[in-house]
Amino acid sequence: MNMGQIVSALSDIFNAPLKEEEQRKLVFWVDKDNEFTEEIETLVIDKAKIHTLTDQNQFYTKYLLEEEDPTSSYLIYTNLDLTIEDNWLADTVMYSKTFYADRISLILSDLHIEPSLRATVKKYERFFNNKDRFRKFSAFGIGSFTEELIELSIMSVLCNLKTPNFEDVLKTILMDTLDDAENKYLSLIERFFDLDVFWSSVANYCGYEQEVKTLKNLFIHLSITAFSHSVDEKYLAELNDFIAKRSKTNALVFVDHWMHHKSDYVKFNDYIEMVEQEINLPKVIQTIPLDQFKQADIFPYIDRAIIIHIANSLLEKLEDYEEYKKLIKLRRVKHYYDDYEAVYEALFYTVEMHEFYNNHKQGIPQSQAIDLYEAYLNDYHKMDTYYRKFYVAYDDETDHELLKKLKDMVENLYTNWYMGELSSHWSQAVRPTLTTDWSLPGVLKQQNFYSSVIAPHMRNNERVFVIISDAMRYEVGVELAERLNAETTGISEIQNMLGVVPSVTKLGMAALLPHRNLDFDAGGKVLVDGKDSSGLENRRKIIESQIEDSTAFHFQDVFSMNKAARRETFKGKKLVYLYHDTIDAMGDKASTEIYTFNAVEAALNQLYDLVKMIKDDLSGTNIYITADHGFLYQRDALEESDKMDKESLDALEIKRRYILAKEKRDVSGQLAIDLSSVVKNDQQLTAYVPNATIRYKIQGSGVNFVHGGASLQEVVIPLISFKNKRTGQKGSQAIRKIDIKLTNTTRKITNSIFNLEFFQTEKVGDKTAPRTVAIHMTDEEGTILSNEETIIGDRPFENPSDRTFKLRFVLRSITYDRNKSYYLLIKDTETGLVTDKIPFTINLGIVSDFDF
Repeated sequence: MNMGQIVSALSDIFNAPLKEEEQRKLVFWVDKDNEFTEEIETLVIDKAKIHTLTDQNQFYTKYLLEEEDPTSSYLIYTNLDLTIEDNWLADTVMYSKTFYADRISLILSDLHIEPSLRATVKKYERFFNNKDRFRKFSAFGIGSFTEELIELSIMSVLCNLKTPNFEDVLKTILMDTLDDAENKYLSLIERFFDLDVFWSSVANYCGYEQEVKTLKNLFIHLSITAFSHSVDEKYLAELNDFIAKRSKTNALVFVDHWMHHKSDYVKFNDYIEMVEQEINLPKVIQTIPLDQFKQADIFPYIDRAIIIHIANSLLEKLEDYEEYKKLIKLRRVKHYYDDYEAVYEALFYTVEMHEFYNNHKQGIPQSQAIDLYEAYLNDYHKMDTYYRKFYVAYDDETDHELLKKLKDMVENLYTNWYMGELSSHWSQAVRPTLTTDWSLPGVLKQQNFYSSVIAPHMRNNERVFVIISDAMRYEVGVELAERLNAETTGISEIQNMLGVVPSVTKLGMAALLPHRNLDFDAGGKVLVDGKDSSGLENRRKIIESQIEDSTAFHFQDVFSMNKAARRETFKGKKLVYLYHDTIDAMGDKASTEIYTFNAVEAALNQLYDLVKMIKDDLSGTNIYITADHGFLYQRDALEESDKMDKESLDALEIKRRYILAKEKRDVSGQLAIDLSSVVKNDQQLTAYVPNATIRYKIQGSGVNFVHGGASLQEVVIPLISFKNKRTGQKGSQAIRKIDIKLTNTTRKITNSIFNLEFFQTEKVGDKTAPRTVAIHMTDEEGTILSNEETIIGDRPFENPSDRTFKLRFVLRSITYDRNKSYYLLIKDTETGLVTDKIPFTINLGIVSDFDF
């Protein structure tokens, strides 16, 4: 303000009417910086006398105002601090007005900052000489200032934050760039604040006290200090200079919050890879035992090291399979798991295959057909699932060198050992009995599906939906049944049927239709009671001719309808056949057979959605899901020994896995199956199928994905019965998530680093779904005070001790009020809802900063 503005402002004050309680006006003009000492001598203010107050005339001034001249209005000019207690005029000042004309005093007044902090505000006057910065500072709405809070608020404004918070200040600066010369926020701090004060604040916050300070060096310090919470420092001697000696917990909490941020983690990930290279982390990790770093979650190389460890252990035939699987499951909650998920998944199923091999190290025994069949149902089919799941993961990350090594292991176990032994022994078991009568005691034949399973419903006037998924082999059906049980209110059971031979679509689809007899005509077509059964239209006609109010559709047609159209289309239909062909459509072509297992994943989702659609939109109660045949598939190119020349026979049809011929004789390396127990067989046909998994050498079509033969993978047909149970209906079970509960009874924290134990209340199984929770400490306002830990509650174990989780938490280095409540929050990550909020008291005493 210039003198003209000052005179005008003072005149307005003295010219204003007296308030009810006023006899006159007394105004103390405080000029702390003595900016107007010369002007005061010539200043004239209408209606006011002017008096200068000094430290020598305080008593006289009080006498003047109270005794000598108690009626005149006065402007009292001074550079004294009128707020001190031994001020003679303290009571007079209280009922008078204080006027400030200098910029700093105005700032102090406007922001309600105590005059004792004048020097601090004066130091940063350049910062306040900007309306926008001043407005943002004022908007913080701070009631009581300290020097530290003023400085934090200035840094927060320069970093464009909505609230003063040094963690956010530091992250904002680091997020911009680690190049000091290019960092825009560091530049603003240097222009309008004080770099030395900033670095001093950094030192107090996270113990960064290097002589030469840079942002890059600071980030390395933060990441390695955070890392040191997971690894004993005796293993980090080479990195000791980067580990804080005080405020260590803040470094971990800072890094943890950054890593867990929904978008900012991307920049962190970029920086941390630089740190790995700077400190040569692989060399450091080589000296640290696995148990020391398996919980660490700062560097992505930790996951690579764990993956390499498990892979090398498998190569060296070390049989700690349960430990390998625990390690992989442990890493699922870590920051970089998503980056390595495909590799971990591939590794997990490689471990499963090794464990399966180890459990059958005596080999797959030769036995009777029914025993091998039941062993496949109960156990052996799992190997097909592990192989499939491995390749689903492998196809997500095909350029990874380690996966290529795993692939060699997997092919050796699956193709050379498992399929070699199982298919060979099955062929030997089939030869003496099943070649003359294709049946097994107690096993439902596929061609009896309608008469045994569907016809009773029809006689009881019950509505039925039949879903037939082309080439859905048994192990895929098991997975679908388990998912339906876990994720719907209905009840799903997996059964099985012995599929027809040859295991081809035209015969398998016909076998599932209502019929009295099946047969081949002279051209190889499959006839159902004398009618052509090829294609959807012919099958629909056969169904409609047998059952009144029945129909058949392709599944895509159902998906393309809206809910109303679906209800109208199937209204009054007693029997509905729905045909699904995602797997076979992909696998049956040479150009796409490599995507067979990806097609299985898609098919599982489609079939699940189809069941839900029938259940929810069409109120379907009885649903059956089955297949026409299974399939054989191996990823590696077949060797010449995996193929054989086709025999010279009077053949009706020749395919990769079978020959249909009218003549019957023994042929070396092949099974000659009399079809009289499968079809009416007016043509007197015999199906010739190669032993084991051998393919005939023929032109065209794919060779890795095949069906038509008599292997277990081709002829064990899944039959899923799904009974819809609505909520509240007798026998229905609502799907519920398991709970994660804190088991510790003590609610007092006395150490900045502490462990808590949690319990998964029940095992995951049918109708009890997994739950993933994030856990951290907060104050009453919801400010996060600790690192965040995650629990994936999906353990299927009966034993409660196998469903416990021990987690370590680290508190920020701040002052905690032992009389206040702090809260442990357990939050469902899917819904975002807090499932538990547990009050704690925190009393850290004097030891918290030493991490005892």
